[in-house]
Amino acid sequence: MICWAHDSYRSADMAFGKGKSSSHGTDNPWLSKLLLVPVLLVLLILLLVGWYWSQEPGLEPVVGTPKADQVSGEYTARTVRGLVVTLLDKPGGYLSNDIMPPGLLMDNMPRWEYGVLVQVRDMTRALRRDMARSQSQSTEDRDLVKAEPRFHFDHNSWAMPASESEYRDGVKALDSYIARLGRGEANFYSRADNLSSWVSDVSTRLGSLSQRLSASVGRAPLTDGGKLGETTPWLEIDDVFYEARGTSWALVQLLRAVEHDFGDVLEKKNALVSLQQIIRELEATQQTLWSPMVLNGDGFGMLANHSLVMANYLSRANAGLIELHRLLEQG
Repeated sequence: MICWAHDSYRSADMAFGKGKSSSHGTDNPWLSKLLLVPVLLVLLILLLVGWYWSQEPGLEPVVGTPKADQVSGEYTARTVRGLVVTLLDKPGGYLSNDIMPPGLLMDNMPRWEYGVLVQVRDMTRALRRDMARSQSQSTEDRDLVKAEPRFHFDHNSWAMPASESEYRDGVKALDSYIARLGRGEANFYSRADNLSSWVSDVSTRLGSLSQRLSASVGRAPLTDGGKLGETTPWLEIDDVFYEARGTSWALVQLLRAVEHDFGDVLEKKNALVSLQQIIRELEATQQTLWSPMVLNGDGFGMLANHSLVMANYLSRANAGLIELHRLLEQG
């Protein structure tokens, strides 16, 4: 009697789909495959968007060619403005502070952005500290006083305030300076000592980047005390490489502006050819990287070492900057 009742319950359970059946076992794999399709589709979309957002700007001037009626310093200030606008308005916008994919998953473009941002900061500081002042005791320009701290704001802040809002405020301050410069209400002094100070800062930046790139081959550099320094960690090699790419791209733009606004000084100091050679070396750093990743082969090994190639170009550009600084310092 008990066995009959137990069999009856089993029959009822199977009739209402509560028990195991042969058809239930064949439905699960198909359901899993159907759920996998949208996941793969989302991943593909993120991959394509990330690839598009990773495209670096070309070497075309960010503000076009200089106009004949531009006053001295206007092209340099407009170039700085153009660099910031490029950071903010390129495909994907500014990615360094993204907290959602695909921007959150990308690290190469944010490092490129940081390289550009450092050059914007250095040039804005040079404008405020030297180029817009007649002498050390003169008053700083009111718009540059506002612009410089805006560009030094934390590049990873995503809210309250976001980095983009601070940088756009800096652009507004630059716009005001450029407008006043055109009306003769602001100053720009294209003197050799002003240019020399900025060139020295740039040389220091390139020297550091070149050292970090060269330290990627696994041989620790020597410090001033004769001790072994640190090698570039394996996971940071591509970060340093793309920071160098961004730095070089921004410097090409800025050096072209310097060539225009300091042309008379450069010719007087016989330094124009040196500047043009530096630009050529930095332009070579912007060649297309055909490899899907930054390779880190050993010196003379079978695989390329992209960091050493980049370091070579930066070292040659830095040697040119040292020579340019020497020529500008000569009386």
